[in-house]
Amino acid sequence: MEFRPCIDIHNGKVKQIVGGSLKDAGNMAQENFVSEQDAAFYAHMYKEANIHGGHIILLNAKDSEYYEATKGQALAALAAYPGGLQVGGGITVTNAREFLEAGASHVIVTSYVFRDGRIDYERLAELVTAVGKEKLVLDLSCRKRDGEYYIVTDRWQKFTEEKVTLSLLNKLKDCCDEFLIHAVDVEGKASGIETELVQMLGEWGKIPVTYAGGVGSFKDLEQLKILGQNRVNVTIGSALDLFGGDMRYQEVLAYMKEV
Repeated sequence: MEFRPCIDIHNGKVKQIVGGSLKDAGNMAQENFVSEQDAAFYAHMYKEANIHGGHIILLNAKDSEYYEATKGQALAALAAYPGGLQVGGGITVTNAREFLEAGASHVIVTSYVFRDGRIDYERLAELVTAVGKEKLVLDLSCRKRDGEYYIVTDRWQKFTEEKVTLSLLNKLKDCCDEFLIHAVDVEGKASGIETELVQMLGEWGKIPVTYAGGVGSFKDLEQLKILGQNRVNVTIGSALDLFGGDMRYQEVLAYMKEV
């Protein structure tokens, strides 16, 4: 289990939001924390700690009036830590290379590979050809409906017909280097992890998987380590003291050295 830090950018600022509250209309989101620091500040901090594999997420749609400011923050963070961070949010076959050339280790993709609620394997193949499987992270962020975890797209606003299952992970693992999975219903709430989802990911463990959502304490981290069989990497957002929470960043780093 590794700590994978995050830099979430919305309306040109580093923020922590309640994941399920994000709306394109009016560029709205329920905010937990708005940083006075820019994205490059956090990227430099992660570089100093020699943490690899963190992710930058652009939370504005491309047609948003804030998109260019958000993108500018992302590019500045990549320049501050070239090769150390992944980037996602509006990534397509057209712009993926731009972010890689700007310093991203990987591009993170969800919405582009879905069409009419299903995985578009033709688009996925185009991405693999364009950037290489070793540079691609598939974001299978999901919300629970009728007892099952359905992948959601378009900044977590739209349900697809695809479920996060062992079968799907097996089908997609040869098309990417890693998976990133936000448990959107608990994202930004620091109210505990989605145990069923973590247990399934831990049972699988064939390529790196990063889980994000609900971690609010070291007890949650311990539960995630056990249920995830020490195979599932973790992101901590709103609960981290860097973003106004109670979990101290330095203590998290120390804990991760011991697992």
